[in-house]
Amino acid sequence: MEDLLKVGVITTTHGVRGEVKVFPTTDSADRFLELSHVLLDTGRELKDLEIENVKFFKNLAILKFKGIDNINDIEMYKGKDLWIPREEGQELAEDEYYIADLLGLSVILEDGSHFGTLKDVLETGANDVYVVTTDEGKEVLLPAIKECILDIDLEKNQMTVHLMKGLI
Repeated sequence: MEDLLKVGVITTTHGVRGEVKVFPTTDSADRFLELSHVLLDTGRELKDLEIENVKFFKNLAILKFKGIDNINDIEMYKGKDLWIPREEGQELAEDEYYIADLLGLSVILEDGSHFGTLKDVLETGANDVYVVTTDEGKEVLLPAIKECILDIDLEKNQMTVHLMKGLI
């Protein structure tokens, strides 16, 4: 699914008219106001759903899809992911990356030696944290700050890092 970007996860239904609460996996729930449709991963196929209405409640988006008018039509999709084609993704600023593009990057130390592989990205309030599995199989958490992450080169599939004192 490298040509798709995950924008949310259906958490539960909302009311009886087919609306769902969606936890956004994008930087802002407002992103759903700009979308006309999403792709629902049913587990067997990607189902194209047209967005009829968007509301917000706390940190969730409440979506109503065209043609889904009762709770029974949507309830089975709790926990399922919502995707969009990559070309419909938002423009990224310099030094911004889609998480999907970062996963699997080789992590190289500033001296050129191989350190490990980026396995996950944790989104925290202050800055993201990169979860790296070292060549020895240990897990190291690296803050996504300029003092630690020196360079990301998606074409070379690698990230160069400086291990700040106290990280390992």
